[in-house]
Amino acid sequence: MTSSMILLADGTTLRGQGFGASGTTIGEFVFHTGMTGYQEILSDPSYCGQCVTMTCPEIGNTGINDEDMESRAAWLSAFVIRNLSPVVSNWRAQKTLDEFLRQQGVVGIQQVDTRALTLQLREHGAMMGIVSDELTLDEMRRELEAATPIEEQDLVSKVSTDQPYTWSEGTWALGSGFQQPPERRFRVVALDFGVKFNILRLLADQGCVIEVLPADTPAADILARNPDGIFLSNGPGDPRRRPDLSEKVAELVGKKPIFGICFGFQLLGPALGASITKLRFGHHGANHPVRHEDAEGVWITSQNHNYVVDAQTLPKGVDVSDINLNDQTLEGFIDRERGILAIQYHPEASPGPHDARGLFASFAQMMQQWQG
Repeated sequence: MTSSMILLADGTTLRGQGFGASGTTIGEFVFHTGMTGYQEILSDPSYCGQCVTMTCPEIGNTGINDEDMESRAAWLSAFVIRNLSPVVSNWRAQKTLDEFLRQQGVVGIQQVDTRALTLQLREHGAMMGIVSDELTLDEMRRELEAATPIEEQDLVSKVSTDQPYTWSEGTWALGSGFQQPPERRFRVVALDFGVKFNILRLLADQGCVIEVLPADTPAADILARNPDGIFLSNGPGDPRRRPDLSEKVAELVGKKPIFGICFGFQLLGPALGASITKLRFGHHGANHPVRHEDAEGVWITSQNHNYVVDAQTLPKGVDVSDINLNDQTLEGFIDRERGILAIQYHPEASPGPHDARGLFASFAQMMQQWQG
């Protein structure tokens, strides 16, 4: 393995050993506190444009398999870890993490002091940075200074599908693989801002036949399909960079039941008149406690976002449904009259936790009520 280096926008440097693809890459550095699910992180389009640092010190021990992919490719800019496991020990593994990153063209760096890096990001916030195993420090500095900030990048256009497609595959079960969905009850249009496959599978489990459409599909074309419901997917980047998407969502409000997750949640906020703010270092992990209005106790949730809807700016008639118990930020809202269910966290998280999976049934119930 070759020597590699990280340079952050504030001048911090860290050294390590390269793995995966060789070369130079630039992105926004964030940290993820999950102990499992690194393959789902790698293949989650919401991480497009970001360099993800894992706080768990040992990564790669379960390898990679085709069934756990959350999209058609790996999207993040770089993968930063403390130690790459020399042994793959899982019966479902088909390749190593190193092999996968090389095939996907994703730069990896290990033997990094990820504890120091995480503390730096917690103290000073998510920031742009560069990883390279080929440039000098001065060359890296010039490349980073010339880079476009992530807030100014249109990342949705990079990850969205080019063509419509239909999805009907259900969730995976041990011993039998992906399941045949139940009887079809609903037709759902899903706008793809970077959708994860397991979201589509859980919708299928509710009896939905899903037509996935490109992010730029006009509202009139969506409504012309006369779906029973509309789903707004997760996705990468700053939602304020694409005001046209929130304007489109505003045209859909009240016409059909709408379920938004993550980026979809952040588009619904401005569509209803609320404002968006950026968190200092975001929420990235699988252990975030959320208080849900109808739950007994607390839900532990998987999260991946840098932006939040300001609860104080929600209009009358839109009720807060979920609050993050770590920092009291808004995690969900509901508009029962206009048929809106919006969630910031990820109830579909494949590695878990699964506390909030019942929200997909809530969306199905909403569509059933609208059918009369």
